[in-house]
Amino acid sequence: MDGYDTDIAGDPFNALGDPNRRAIVELLRTGDRSVQELADALPISRPAVSRHLKLLKDAGLVADHAEGTRRLYRLHEEGVEAVRAYLQQVWGEAAARFKLTAEN
Repeated sequence: MDGYDTDIAGDPFNALGDPNRRAIVELLRTGDRSVQELADALPISRPAVSRHLKLLKDAGLVADHAEGTRRLYRLHEEGVEAVRAYLQQVWGEAAARFKLTAEN
């Protein structure tokens, strides 16, 4: 995929391979959240959430910013869009062929 390292830390698909990281991504779909807010919504500790956020950030899927004394995390739109575009490229043609076959 363009713009991504092939090492494990920078691979968005590896980052999304963990159910806790997928849960974090789903929680961030609704808006910015702190580590504590994420930890409160998940069955994992704050340090575990921080480790997962680091991997998601390294993979280009999450960004963070300071707001007062808190650090808030959000989905990194460019990284998420790159994953979406890749999946569309790979699966889009197959889905179109399947639809065409099903309609005939």
